Amino acid sequence: MFTVVSSDGTTIAAERHGTTGPVLILVGGTLMTRARHAPLAALLATEFSVVNYDRRGRGDSGDHPVYEVQREIDDLDALIESVGGPVLLFGMSSGAVLALEAVARGSSVSALALYEPPFVVDGTRPPLPADYVDRVEAALARGSATEALTHFLTTGLAMPDEDIARMRNTPVWAAWEAAAPTLPYDGRLMAGTMSGRPLPTDRWSSVSVPVLVGHGGAGDAYMAHAAKELASHGDNYTLHTFPGQTHAVDPQALAPVLTAFFTSRPLDA
Repeated sequence: MFTVVSSDGTTIAAERHGTTGPVLILVGGTLMTRARHAPLAALLATEFSVVNYDRRGRGDSGDHPVYEVQREIDDLDALIESVGGPVLLFGMSSGAVLALEAVARGSSVSALALYEPPFVVDGTRPPLPADYVDRVEAALARGSATEALTHFLTTGLAMPDEDIARMRNTPVWAAWEAAAPTLPYDGRLMAGTMSGRPLPTDRWSSVSVPVLVGHGGAGDAYMAHAAKELASHGDNYTLHTFPGQTHAVDPQALAPVLTAFFTSRPLDA
């Protein structure tokens, strides 16, 4: 493990896998720590120098009392500066949106891969209510990580109550509760993109690097629709369907496609 210090003084913890090849940074989604991407990092380390980090407020990284999306981009920029840019960047779920936003705001990235940014662009599923972040923050202010997490799962992910009930008795629930204070961060990051309306055409218009947008062939329809719409935003975007995969994509399925994309090989090779 190594650490970098972001522009606001927050310490960001990361691991490096592999010592040869271009640097590839992995960005986790909501509630994820770097442990989630450890298997993927190990698979990619044969061809890349992989940096797998904890986003602020998670795992071994520090936090700051004030949250702004730019602070998370500054975290990425601190990592990029420490390893030397430009880098390759992969983002998962809401981490895909963070990665896309970072490139749009000028982070030193030469190619970008995204898996299922959770936009809601039509009526396939209910949109995120306007008071979503306020309700999560209110639950956290009351000291109820369980309430905040449950609201995220039911409203943010549209997860059925019976699935949530089963998950309460698993080890992952405690880990999620520990990361629950960061739920508003992803809510603010996703602001305006889960409304059931088409994505803004100008928000990421400055992104000119090659972008891979992946989605699971067996996943939720709204995720597929979101990926297809985002991929239509420019000739530098490539859409790829992962057959049989859901939002919980198998690293064994993901790694070969990322490797092919980042090395400019055919994706189906």
